[in-house]
Amino acid sequence: MYDRTLFRAAESGHEEAVRVLLKRNDVNSGSVDEYGRTPLCAAAENGHEGVVRILVEGSNANLNTADNRLRQTPLSCAAGNGHKGVVRVLLEQNDVNPNLVDWDGQTPIALAARDGHEEVVRMLLGRRDVNPNMADRYGRTPVSWAAENGQEGVVWILLGRSDVNPNTTDKDSQTPLSLAAKNGHEGVVRVLLERSDVDSGTVDEYGRTPLCVAAKKGHEGVVRILLEQNDVNPNIADRSGRTPVSWAANNGHEGVVRILLEQNDVDPNIANWISQTPIALAAMNGHEEVVRMLLEWSDVNPNIPDLYGRTPLSFAAQNGYEGVVRILLGRSDINSNTADSILSQTPFAFAPGNGYAGVVKIVPDLNEVIPNKLGRSGWTPLSRAAQGGHEGIVRMLLERNDVNPERADPDGRTPLSLAAQRGQGGVVRILLERKEVDPNALDRDGLSPLSLAAQKGNEEVVRILLERNDINPCAAGRSGQTASSWAARNGYDRIAKLIRDWVDPTLRYAAPQPPTDRAPPGYLSHPNHILKGSAGLNRQWWAPPDHAIN
Repeated sequence: MYDRTLFRAAESGHEEAVRVLLKRNDVNSGSVDEYGRTPLCAAAENGHEGVVRILVEGSNANLNTADNRLRQTPLSCAAGNGHKGVVRVLLEQNDVNPNLVDWDGQTPIALAARDGHEEVVRMLLGRRDVNPNMADRYGRTPVSWAAENGQEGVVWILLGRSDVNPNTTDKDSQTPLSLAAKNGHEGVVRVLLERSDVDSGTVDEYGRTPLCVAAKKGHEGVVRILLEQNDVNPNIADRSGRTPVSWAANNGHEGVVRILLEQNDVDPNIANWISQTPIALAAMNGHEEVVRMLLEWSDVNPNIPDLYGRTPLSFAAQNGYEGVVRILLGRSDINSNTADSILSQTPFAFAPGNGYAGVVKIVPDLNEVIPNKLGRSGWTPLSRAAQGGHEGIVRMLLERNDVNPERADPDGRTPLSLAAQRGQGGVVRILLERKEVDPNALDRDGLSPLSLAAQKGNEEVVRILLERNDINPCAAGRSGQTASSWAARNGYDRIAKLIRDWVDPTLRYAAPQPPTDRAPPGYLSHPNHILKGSAGLNRQWWAPPDHAIN
């Protein structure tokens, strides 16, 4: 009971109570709480200088006992919290060890430096046995922590020691300069660069220089400071092939891009490892002002394709960045029909498939655009928009006189077939408004739009197609399956019944060919076999005698 009372008194800073309790023979000043903290540790952590002095001078307390939570000693607790008086008292004791590390491998001076406790750092450096270069489990030294957290005063104090290494690297190969640059600490960067032995060109594990990490993060002030150094090369690329201007362009940091382009030796066309230039990266991410700035440079080539054949215009159109597309098309030398090497898609083909109506509105104004060009997948822009369900884009494309709504892919599927298969009812209605669109067009497997819709269970599309007077619900594909049999086979019983109800129940033969005045060769005329349309119209169909319907 008395041990717990001593702990509470020490933790709360009650000096007289601590004196009284220490006089009792049954009080153990070295007892610990559930976290392994001694009364001395609790007093030091809370900055109770008087209690610390009483415990140090009036008991046999162990000055170097660490808790079992963070493995911090009384000195670590006091230094990390900036308790100058407590640190002073503890450092006066000859048996205190100022280099003991906590769970993270951090010494008292590292903890003080990390949180900017300048006076504590000064006091600790006053001890000859303090190691200011000891790295923790992350490879960080006191100056590394101070630089990362923007503790300019602490950095200045530490660098005042000739034995402090300003170029130490952590586990990620980051120097104090890299850490300060990454976080935009201009004052710390200036202090570090005042040391003649600071290397401004060291690279981290990703091959990025301090200038590169500052540009990536958009820290304009740091970028300016680093560019003032004669030994800084603004064109050094990291392991991904990105230079400072590439990172700034990629992330839309207009100010940094402008600063870098002001340097006479900056190359704005250096590409990364997949051949993407700064303007391609800016276009890819929709950074209009950066694209505009880069285009102002006469030596910037806006048509350089990447490793997969994609140009800046391709990226902008593919991602729906209407403003960037307009800016790029403002250049007379832009090539709007460059196809990539993956899908053979032009910039115009990307936008419809991704549903970017704003881009589609812009691109058709160009006469040189090829609207019916097939990509490697065999799909035209209309095909992509149709299967994606982009109704507004489908309408826009159909308004062009040169768009062929019947252009089929290598599988023989028209835009209507693709839309029906994907269940895009709105697009199906739009396409059926065009007279030249054949609602019974068969693909290479002999499947009509109705069969494809029934096969996938797209009931809405089935109903839309059955509204047509000229629809043929009995067309059988290579497998001999009709639309209703496909639906039944795949478990869509309601759709199968819907189609069967549409067909006159007396019909015993499939009718895969459209009605004509004469039976095709080998076909029989069945005058009693009539198909009833939803509009109440009767139609005569010819059918092969060897195809029974299900």
